[in-house]
Amino acid sequence: MRLTRPMLALTGAVTVLALAGCGSGGDGKAAVPETATGSLEHLAAEAKCKPNIQTDADTIRQAICKKGKEKYVLATFATDRGQREWLNGAKDYGGYYLVGRKWVAVGEEKTVTALRGTLGGTMEEGSAHMNPGGSHNSGGHHG
Repeated sequence: MRLTRPMLALTGAVTVLALAGCGSGGDGKAAVPETATGSLEHLAAEAKCKPNIQTDADTIRQAICKKGKEKYVLATFATDRGQREWLNGAKDYGGYYLVGRKWVAVGEEKTVTALRGTLGGTMEEGSAHMNPGGSHNSGGHHG
């Protein structure tokens, strides 16, 4: 059998899909989308939230969003360093954090887990001693 460019391209595509597991990982979990980026308003629109702006400063913009009866905080940052400093301080109070590039969503575990299906990002948990009923909370991150 003679290999041609179209056959090589097809073989390469099949190999990539096989190595990537077609995006599902084969473990039955839903694929997490690429992490969203943008302004507070853009992220809120992606999450289908009308943001109630609480803080509008040069370094941080913060809003409360509602999803049904649940509320969560959506914050954007001017710098990566500012975001990490904010997270390091906030995590002392416990909670669940969905973290993207220069943005964070904070709320109950089920709320931010659901948001991850829309915004992507990495799950992080606050201090275990501050999460009531969160005995499994190891203060680490997932994803």
